[in-house]
Amino acid sequence: MKTKSTLELADVQKILAASTATAVQKGWAVSIAIVDDGGHLLALQRLDGAAPISAYIATEKARTAALGRRESGAYEKMINEGRYSFLSVPQLNALLEGGAPIVVDGQVAGAVGVSGVKSTEDLQVVKSGIESLGSQ
Repeated sequence: MKTKSTLELADVQKILAASTATAVQKGWAVSIAIVDDGGHLLALQRLDGAAPISAYIATEKARTAALGRRESGAYEKMINEGRYSFLSVPQLNALLEGGAPIVVDGQVAGAVGVSGVKSTEDLQVVKSGIESLGSQ
């Protein structure tokens, strides 16, 4: 039997604080979602000025990254390269850049998703949150 790390409330708060600080510092109105390894929502924050739909998209990007065990943008890339069958994958509803798994000791402990600005900027916010946990 294997042992794996799980996100605790303090971890979630740290990720959310770092992600929020990055978005605020850059003036980006985004929504930030954090999920566990099964894609269940642990935290959601919609910053002032973020569109309501961004909360849904951020959550789905995080869920896609957690369940797929890879950045959500990997699916976008596959689809853009002609693998259209990925459009029918069940339970993965945001096949867009802006979600990334939180990997601890080689195991996915959860994921972060961000929506509200360009997808590359969303990913910057995601990565700043994950990096706040230190080396993984």
